[in-house]
Amino acid sequence: MSFKKILINTIICTLIVVTLFGCQQSRIKGIREKGKLEEEPLLKVKLPDGKEKQLKLEEYITGVVAGEMDNNWPKSAYGAQAILARTFALKYLEENNTNVISSSFEHAQEYQPQKITDIIRQAAKETRGQVAIYKNEYIKGWFHASAGGQTTSAKVGLAFEDKEPAYVKSVKSPDNMAPDDIKSWQVSFTGTELKNNLAKMGKNIGELRNLEVDDRDKTGRVINFKFTGSKDTVKVKAANFRKELDPKKLKSIKIKKLTKNNNKYNFAGSGFGHGVGMSQWGAYAMAKNNKSPSEIVKYYYNNIDIVEIYD
Repeated sequence: MSFKKILINTIICTLIVVTLFGCQQSRIKGIREKGKLEEEPLLKVKLPDGKEKQLKLEEYITGVVAGEMDNNWPKSAYGAQAILARTFALKYLEENNTNVISSSFEHAQEYQPQKITDIIRQAAKETRGQVAIYKNEYIKGWFHASAGGQTTSAKVGLAFEDKEPAYVKSVKSPDNMAPDDIKSWQVSFTGTELKNNLAKMGKNIGELRNLEVDDRDKTGRVINFKFTGSKDTVKVKAANFRKELDPKKLKSIKIKKLTKNNNKYNFAGSGFGHGVGMSQWGAYAMAKNNKSPSEIVKYYYNNIDIVEIYD
């Protein structure tokens, strides 16, 4: 074979390898060279009735901001929510290798397009394509209603089993503008309710005799609950127990006081949600203080960048 033919074959093979590698990378990774996607992604949103609705990402994100935040909030708070909602969605789609996402907060994010207002649409438009990244990867865009004054780690707030993400940090959160029933709340559960919840988690302790806080983190959140029953004594992650029990009634694991009265266990605490990442009521206060969407998001996460991944 002549030198010319060898050279041509080498060039062709190199081009094929580069092309295939590049295509594979663009399919696997959401963020491409210089933090860009070729175009705005198209996805399918799974609705409560089981049907799927095909939407461009920005239209979906606008509906998520409307579903996850109340009306009449400052625009910068909506913008911060849009950045994290966009990041959360792209991370979810990438990790699950799919273009389908649930419209429910239990499985992904709350999508409620009927609540979209002009200011929400404007906030989403002004942050179009913006996501939060750490070392050129989408972060897990965790957010919650109120941190009760201090955010926590993923290990505690979410019982996160993998290594703690380097971009998650605990910060003071200006949640003083949250409603009174979020800043301070009380709720009671019967021993039977708690025992049955343990059974759902595969823990059969017989009749519940006592419940106590096993340990806390520096933010005051319960790490583990200790349950003593007629058959067994077990410890469970407080974040997992709350999620299984009723996360709307037991609003957080930032529990200040736990008492027993006959067969009822009384919880008194503050905050609403897992407490990891951005506090929405904290974002509200920061937006009222003229902070930009990117400033709000960066405050709640460590060493992240906000980049625009498509025009």
